[in-house]
Amino acid sequence: MFTGLVQRVGVLKQLARAGEGWALTLTHTPWPDALVLGESVAVQGACLTVTAQGEGWFTADLLDETLQRTALRRLGEGTRVNLERALALGDRLGGHIVSGHVDERGVLGAIEDRGRDVAWWITCSTSLARQTVLKGSVAIDGVSLTVSGLSDNGFEVNLIPHTLKETSLCDRRVGDEVNLEGDLLGKYVARLLGRDESGGITERMLAENGFL
Repeated sequence: MFTGLVQRVGVLKQLARAGEGWALTLTHTPWPDALVLGESVAVQGACLTVTAQGEGWFTADLLDETLQRTALRRLGEGTRVNLERALALGDRLGGHIVSGHVDERGVLGAIEDRGRDVAWWITCSTSLARQTVLKGSVAIDGVSLTVSGLSDNGFEVNLIPHTLKETSLCDRRVGDEVNLEGDLLGKYVARLLGRDESGGITERMLAENGFL
C-alpha cells in the first residue's frame, strides 16, 4: 500500500523487452535505507517489484498487461517519474490509501491557472467518474489529489506550487496520458451498490430485489 505522497522523482533510463515481459530501469536519488530486492515501489502510480538494484538505480519487471493498462508505455528515455516506496507499519498516512493498481489511463484535457495554483481537467471513463466524489481523493501518476469538480466523463483537481515542483506532474501537457487510480473506498461502495455502466441503482433493480 502507498499514500500518494511522492518521495523521489526518478529518471527512466530504459524500457526494453525481457523474456516474455518487459524490464524498466530507473535512476534516482538514493534513499537513506537502500532498496532491497523484492520490495514494492510505485512508479507513476503503478506498483512494481524491484528485481535488481544498486546505488541510485533499480530495475523492475513489467507484464504486457501493465503496459496496456498504464501510461508507462508512453514514456521515453530521460522521462521523469514519480516514485514512492510501500508503507511501513507506523508510517504517517498523509495522503490517502493507494494500492498502486492503476485503474485506467486518463487524458489531461485542460490546464488553467488559478492564481497561485493550477487546475487540471482529466478525461476518464464514465465508470471511474461515477466512483469519484467531490472533495474525495484520486491518484494521478501516483500523486494523491483532491477532486474539485466532476462530470460524467471527467473530473478536476487543483495543484499547489509545491506539488508541481516536487513531482513529475510539472512535465505533463494537454493531451498527455496519465495513470489514474480511483479511491479504494469508492470502488467497494460502488461494487456493493451495484453501480456499473447499466446505470446503477434503479427503481426496477430495487423492485427485483424486494425493496419495492
